[in-house]
Amino acid sequence: MSAVKVLVTGATGFIGNYVIHELLKHNVEIIATARSKEHASGNDWFQHVQFISFDFTNFNASENYFEYFNKPDIVIHLAWQGLPNYKSDFHLTENLPRQFAFLQNIIKHGLKSLTVTGTCFEYGMKQGILSEDMDTEPANPYAKAKDELRKQLTELKKQNDFSFKWVRLFYMYGKGQNPNSLFSQLDRAIENKDEIFNMSGGEQIRDFLPVEKVAENIVSIALQNNVEGIINCCSGTPVRIKDLVKEYAESKNSSIKFNLGYYPYPDYEPMEFWGSTEKLNKVKAYSQHH
Repeated sequence: MSAVKVLVTGATGFIGNYVIHELLKHNVEIIATARSKEHASGNDWFQHVQFISFDFTNFNASENYFEYFNKPDIVIHLAWQGLPNYKSDFHLTENLPRQFAFLQNIIKHGLKSLTVTGTCFEYGMKQGILSEDMDTEPANPYAKAKDELRKQLTELKKQNDFSFKWVRLFYMYGKGQNPNSLFSQLDRAIENKDEIFNMSGGEQIRDFLPVEKVAENIVSIALQNNVEGIINCCSGTPVRIKDLVKEYAESKNSSIKFNLGYYPYPDYEPMEFWGSTEKLNKVKAYSQHH
């Protein structure tokens, strides 16, 4: 029997890179796509995958994208333009219709299993533990667009038979992350031997996972059809940001001091939230037995 073919969109992105590394540990055939082949060829996985370049802005409705990408069995859809700018309307006006059109095209032409990454921001300003059966109340354009995409794909599933998993990502950190993210800034400050790191009050409670773990979860979810629908990708362990950054600095043997309260708290996220891992644990249990 030939190996399962997995197409990864957004392959050269922060998570995409790690997802491909994780897929290489499994007996699957990997098809990777991103805008620039040149950019992709700089990655150490490039020789081990079939790379097909594609730019979402060139989407053409008359093209059969299922065939274009060599009829994948599974699609892991990570591509999304314009992050980390969560507040721009183009998520709704450009990304959303384009992404739905692409995914609808590939499903209508024969795709049987789709895994898409969403965001914990879909829950909106809710506090406490967030579980998948809660209503969504997205409060920024990025989260609204993601939530709407999920709803459109859920409708599409009523007319087309495919396995659909929506992986709701919580917070992550790791090498190669956006330079403006908290941990990238902290890494730079430590490398520069800065004495002080300016940050918010650090009292926010969040749910963090190293990106390697995030990729492992995404791949486990995509390669099984036992647990479907919305699945939180999170640790399930609430952690206070100021404790996490202190631990992180200690793990790097840095004695940097934290200037807490320098920045205001972001207005697009609640103070305290973390994810329920009940569904994710079912996926993990299933993966271990198969």
